[in-house]
Amino acid sequence: MKTMGENRALFGSLHTLREKRRDGGLREIIDDWRWIFTYTKRHKFAVLFYTVLGILSTTLTLAASVAGKYVIDIITGHKTSELGVLIAIMLGSAAASLLFSSLINRLSAKIGIHINNDIQADIFDKIIDVDWKAISEYSSGDLLNRFNSDVQTVSKNAISWLPTIIIALYNFIVTFGLIWYYNKVMSLLAFAAAPVMLLMSKYFIRKQRDYARKVKETGSKMMGFEVETFYNFDTIKSFGVMENYGRKLRSWQQKLKNISLEYNLFTIKTNIFMSVLGLIVQYAAFGYCLYLLWGKEITYGTMTLFLEQRVRLSSAFNNVVGIVPQFLTSSVSAHRIRELIDLPREKHLEQSEELKALADKGLEVRMDGVSFSYIEDKQVITDSSFRAAPGEIVALIGPSGEGKTTMIRLMLGLIHPDSGTALIRACDGTEVEMNADSRCMFSYVPQGNTILSGTIAENMRLVKEDASDEELIEALKIASAWDFVSKIPDSFNSKVGERGKGFSEGQAQRLAIARAVLRDAPILLLDEATSALDVATERQVLRNILIHRPNKTCIVTTHRPTVINLCKRVYRVENRKVTELNEEESSAAAMDF
Repeated sequence: MKTMGENRALFGSLHTLREKRRDGGLREIIDDWRWIFTYTKRHKFAVLFYTVLGILSTTLTLAASVAGKYVIDIITGHKTSELGVLIAIMLGSAAASLLFSSLINRLSAKIGIHINNDIQADIFDKIIDVDWKAISEYSSGDLLNRFNSDVQTVSKNAISWLPTIIIALYNFIVTFGLIWYYNKVMSLLAFAAAPVMLLMSKYFIRKQRDYARKVKETGSKMMGFEVETFYNFDTIKSFGVMENYGRKLRSWQQKLKNISLEYNLFTIKTNIFMSVLGLIVQYAAFGYCLYLLWGKEITYGTMTLFLEQRVRLSSAFNNVVGIVPQFLTSSVSAHRIRELIDLPREKHLEQSEELKALADKGLEVRMDGVSFSYIEDKQVITDSSFRAAPGEIVALIGPSGEGKTTMIRLMLGLIHPDSGTALIRACDGTEVEMNADSRCMFSYVPQGNTILSGTIAENMRLVKEDASDEELIEALKIASAWDFVSKIPDSFNSKVGERGKGFSEGQAQRLAIARAVLRDAPILLLDEATSALDVATERQVLRNILIHRPNKTCIVTTHRPTVINLCKRVYRVENRKVTELNEEESSAAAMDF
């Protein structure tokens, strides 16, 4: 008997295909499956083996059923001469079918894992290289859903779809043919529920799509809430708003519960209808078999075969048409994945390689006449210039929300000016526009705690895998972190909790600065990276950088007057404009802080 889920999916999918054909969306489905097929082709021999095993399993199962029919006829007719052979055939076919089914299951699982890993690795590499503005349109919860749930859906069907089609069609044809061979009326009766199922498709697809959309949207929003909550766990606890977040979680749970229960009620009603329809067909087939048996037109064995194969035919039909909802489901997931990988790539410039040979002599950061807006006609930075040369500390100051972070993104090549130039200049005059490849010229210490779980050494070697212990110690000393690291029992091999748990905010900042120093890039970019340090330590760290890394170009965003006093130049970001302050203005700015 057909399950509710199979029927509902079938009804919806057939109607969806008709809708897609009319509105041109069928081309999208084909394109999505072409993309999936690129992964299928990588495992074509596994697909072939999978298909052959499936056909053999179906054939042997059918042979076991036919053998069972003759066994029943022999027993009821008391003719035992061929009983042993038939029982052996029946048992052997069943055992072989079970073996093949198990092999298919195992093969499918192994290949599915391989494909899941392949797709995830490919998508991860492409997402990492996606343009910053483009990827920022997606929430973390939505990205995680696409990266995990949608990839699993695609990987599960990428290998099985073609064998499933072939095996299901073969199973349907041979089963229908077998019943037709013994009794044509019985074969048609076994197929009687199909027209009703097709007629109900429009109603079921509308309901299915509505519920599926609501569940997916609610699930994504709930995951986004969970990600934000756990990421900001310390903040939530420090404000004492745990109960508020507990209520928010329960609110999301209630929304998901309501939608799920509505879906469940729809499922129950659908299942009742389908069960009644299935029972009608089942009893009709059973009654017809009894009629034939009463008239001695069939044997007990044939009746058993009819009833058994009627179920198999129904199942085979479900498998054939069930490919359609799987086809659509995989297409939807593939489309959601392709939306990410089709996002514009970051800008890459080959000329950036030229900078590496000149990095030891220092690099200059220059911006001239730069204007930028995230949203059209809403400028964040307007006609602004900036310069930071090797051996200098240059400050960016200004009120929050005025554009300091935007300036950092422009320097890192995450975003690009709408007009003007943002580039790196080498000592020989070579100039390269800021881009993804020039980012390796920067050691960046962002705001907040960026220490990962692991050891201190693992955190630091994240930017330089082959760094020696001596290099680690030197970087820690420059960042004024060796004084406390050296006193820990395991030194830099000590464990660090997630987001630097186990260390103070000031210690975590010094570790982050040490990691940036170890990277030894020619440009050091510190975004409020010394905000948690005391004045003496802060000045010592910056002086150490100038002394031990004299060719470094050091750019800081800060609200600290002590930093401003150490800076060669100070730029204020305010009212969408970046302005260089003269010495008097810089002193006044320091006093204002």
